[in-house]
Amino acid sequence: MPNAGPPTSAVRVPAPIAELAGDRPLLPVWQNQLGGLTFRIGDDDGQGRLFAKWAPTGSGLDLPAEVERLRWAGKFTPVPRVREYGADDDGAWLVTYGLPGESAVTPRWQADPATAVRALGAGLRALHDQLPVGDCPFSWSVEHRLERARRSGLDVPSDLPEPPPVDLLVVCHGDSCAPNTLLHDDGSWSAHVDMGALGLADRWADLAVATWSTEWNYGPGWDNTLLDAYGIAPDPGRTEFYRLLWSVT
Repeated sequence: MPNAGPPTSAVRVPAPIAELAGDRPLLPVWQNQLGGLTFRIGDDDGQGRLFAKWAPTGSGLDLPAEVERLRWAGKFTPVPRVREYGADDDGAWLVTYGLPGESAVTPRWQADPATAVRALGAGLRALHDQLPVGDCPFSWSVEHRLERARRSGLDVPSDLPEPPPVDLLVVCHGDSCAPNTLLHDDGSWSAHVDMGALGLADRWADLAVATWSTEWNYGPGWDNTLLDAYGIAPDPGRTEFYRLLWSVT
C-alpha cells in the first residue's frame, strides 16, 4: 500500500514556493513517501489556482521528466499545464495551472466509491484511447522499469517471472492510482495528474495498479467495477505480474 496522502503534521514551505505564493493562500495538499510535497496556491479568489510540486534534492523524484511528459500529453488529453519549472541546491519545483474537478479520493468520493471507481475506469480508457502510441517518445516497458530500478539501487529480485505477452500497447499513465484522476462534480472524470512515469507499455501495467488502488482507497471488491467501466474482462495473470513489477520497481 502506498504511503502517501495529505500531510498529517506541519510541513516546511520551501522558499521558492513561498516566494511564488506571495500573499495568496498556500496549503500543502499531498506528501509522498520520498519527501515530495504538493501545495495548492490560491483559493476562490478570482486569480485561478496553481499547484506547486516540490522534490527535495536526493529524493529521486524526476520533475524534469514530468515537465516533458505533461507538455507532450497536454496536446491530446486533459493534464496540468506547466507554468514554470526551477531548481536550486535544496530541490526542484514544478508549478502547474489548476484543472476543473477534485481528486477521486476526497472524502466526498470515498463516500461514493461506485461513482468514483466507474470514473476511474472510464478516465483510464479515455487516456489510453487519446494518447497516440505512434507519436509517444517515452517508454514504461518492463525492461525500462527494471533497468531504472537497478540504476536507482533498488534490490530487484533475480527470479522475476517472464513478462506475459503484451495484450495491447498503449501510452500508460505510469501511476494510475486513484488520487491521480480528477472528477467533475457530476462524478465524471475530468483530467489526470502526476504524469512523471508516462510511457509506452501494455495497458495492463496501468490496469493492474488502478484496480489495486481501489482496494487501498475504497476497500475490497471494486476491481470489476473499474474494469467494466474501462470495457475489459479481468486478466488475473497479467494483473498478478504487473502488481509484482510495481511492488519491486
